[in-house]
Amino acid sequence: MGLIVQKYGGTSVADAQRIQAVAHRIAQRYQQGDQLVVVVSAMGNTTDRLIQLAYQVSPEPEARELDLLLSTGEVVSCTLLAMALRAIGVPAVALTGAQAGIGTDARYGRARILRVDPSRILSHLREGKVAVVAGFQGITEEMDITTLGRGGSDTTAVALAAALKAQRCEIYTDVEGIYTADPRVVPEARKLERISYEEMLELASQGARVMHNRAVELGWVYKVPIYVASSFTEAPGTLICLQEGESMEQRNKVVGIAHDTDVGRITIRGVPDRPGIAAAIFTPLAEAGISVDTIVQNASVERLTDLTFTVAKADLRKAVEMVRHVAQEIGAKEVLWDDVMAKVSIVGSGMQSVPGYAATMFRALYQAGINIELITTSEIRITCLIDASRVEEAVRALHRAFQLEEG
Repeated sequence: MGLIVQKYGGTSVADAQRIQAVAHRIAQRYQQGDQLVVVVSAMGNTTDRLIQLAYQVSPEPEARELDLLLSTGEVVSCTLLAMALRAIGVPAVALTGAQAGIGTDARYGRARILRVDPSRILSHLREGKVAVVAGFQGITEEMDITTLGRGGSDTTAVALAAALKAQRCEIYTDVEGIYTADPRVVPEARKLERISYEEMLELASQGARVMHNRAVELGWVYKVPIYVASSFTEAPGTLICLQEGESMEQRNKVVGIAHDTDVGRITIRGVPDRPGIAAAIFTPLAEAGISVDTIVQNASVERLTDLTFTVAKADLRKAVEMVRHVAQEIGAKEVLWDDVMAKVSIVGSGMQSVPGYAATMFRALYQAGINIELITTSEIRITCLIDASRVEEAVRALHRAFQLEEG
């Protein structure tokens, strides 16, 4: 028994029948004596439908109004779930993000959580109620509603778990946990019993969709254990936690393959090689809220170099426009871009200190006839940029090469 924060995704609460099924799951835990805070996403494809409606009435909806509109999806889910719980005898109260004490900055569409005041939730828990919270949203100091962007409900749940000092945060979705690769791409992918925050953060950042990287990062900072499981079955899930006491041999294994097709590539050719140029290119992108991922700069030839980086496809057009302006200012030769690339990554703690991982990865891709456009690394990750049409083949080849189906 303890204080548990649960989160149910859109597929878990997609219709009235699913909401009632979730209510019965919650009731079982409530009857076992747990104090429960439940965060919910919008039902099914509600958010996409609301976005379509907004663009039907306006060619360019204001960001503030769009956030207020989108926040209603989660409000519908949390109120319906609270009603379903009460109908089966479980005392429950529905709360918006603002009522739950989630304060954010004013970056509409991708707001960051600045603070969480859990006092109202704690009051309801002391009264013996289940607190059902609308995920994906918060409120600014000016009392405007904001949304947190992709994976926002995961982030809401982990932030609440941290503020409430919960025993753990449980993320319920339509998959049974974290796998060594996407099981839709690699049918023999193996479910992991547990994984470290560091490894999960790399997998999430490189395309694994089960957990959002912001939520994993929050869990890591505040040491909140995160349990990922399916709301459709009783199968055991995967625990994301601190990994202590393992031998070096265990920690030096590749734990998973991630892939991401949401990749736009921008190359600036003939960039003058002098101090301040990189800042001139990337500062405007940062100020516009555009996240830059893979960055590769070629060796300078006659004081000129080529600079390549990637962004999300949704940001590509805006980023290209900004970069073209900067390129003219700094005297670069030209700006090239495309959206036909994808990333494939291997992730595992300690890879940098053990030889052979890069060679195995590159050999597997070569034997599959897949060309590598760019390579980037971190201490626990190697990422290759490849043709998007070959990415699933690449994932299967790497899964076989590292024998991940064998454990």
